[in-house]
Amino acid sequence: MEALLAILTTPFLGKAAWLWILFISIVIVLLVFDLGVLNKKDEEIGVKKSLWLSAFYIAIACLFGAWVWWYIGPTQGMQYFTGFALEKALAMDNVFVISLIFTYFAIPRMYQHRVLFWGILGVIVLRGIMIGLGAALVTQWSWILYFFGAFLIFTGVKMLTMSGDDEHNIEDNPILKFLKKRIRVTDHLHGHAFFVKEQDPKTGKMVRVATPLFIALLMVEFADVIFAVDSVPAIFAITTDPFIVYTSNIFAILGLRALYFALAAMVHRFKYLKYALSVVLVFIGAKIFWNQLVGKMDPAISLSVTFGLLTAGVLFSLWKTSREDKRAAVPAE
Repeated sequence: MEALLAILTTPFLGKAAWLWILFISIVIVLLVFDLGVLNKKDEEIGVKKSLWLSAFYIAIACLFGAWVWWYIGPTQGMQYFTGFALEKALAMDNVFVISLIFTYFAIPRMYQHRVLFWGILGVIVLRGIMIGLGAALVTQWSWILYFFGAFLIFTGVKMLTMSGDDEHNIEDNPILKFLKKRIRVTDHLHGHAFFVKEQDPKTGKMVRVATPLFIALLMVEFADVIFAVDSVPAIFAITTDPFIVYTSNIFAILGLRALYFALAAMVHRFKYLKYALSVVLVFIGAKIFWNQLVGKMDPAISLSVTFGLLTAGVLFSLWKTSREDKRAAVPAE
């Protein structure tokens, strides 16, 4: 018993091991409940179910954040909620790219949840590796935070000046070209299977080949890695605590995948959100320099500014696109 207690209380990345075990256990229970109860069958997820699923995940994330606030401390609680909100907003572009991937591979809506679900498992591992690496770099070389800050400011300015007509071209994606050359892929889907057996035309033997569903899964995973290049430095600008960074990231992604089916139908309504996001990135990047050169900024200020900017961006985007839709609906005289 004492040996088990010693293991559970052993520090791991700044927190007791039992805290990490608790979080991973919650995620596993959520994933089993999602696949084993809520989505046992291949079926199209409508907007209503998507919103309910998202509300459920957000409620769990908020309860966890309230527990962090109570058990670990108000500062860490505010950092958790700031990171959670920021990751949610930054992942909006990811929703657009995932939608393009599903369209390119002609993945029916009834199979899209399967891709997103198994993609979550990859995200949990990949984000863990990236966040662990980031924590190690920050611990070893604290000056790396200046690099993160400059990168975020650069990204924010670039996002602000980027044309709204810029599009992601899946066909010319180098990762897709690489996968097509290295992996044998069937011409058509085979239900929800990622792999099937087909006869090799050269040898006549039955060989295992990937379906377009599996390639779509790999593309979704690569898309998340690319977007993590922005989001991981952003959350490290808020806090360098790996536990807060990882938990806020994973809870935000879990909820966003649930919300995907609702967002995919109205992603055009948030096309002006990028301007608020760009200002948030510049603010967070500048906060790093402020913390290092002037003094640590009150987490309450960081939380208020981030939430305020993102809320204003969402409301403005909804208002602006609503007016544009109304004008488009009026027949030309």
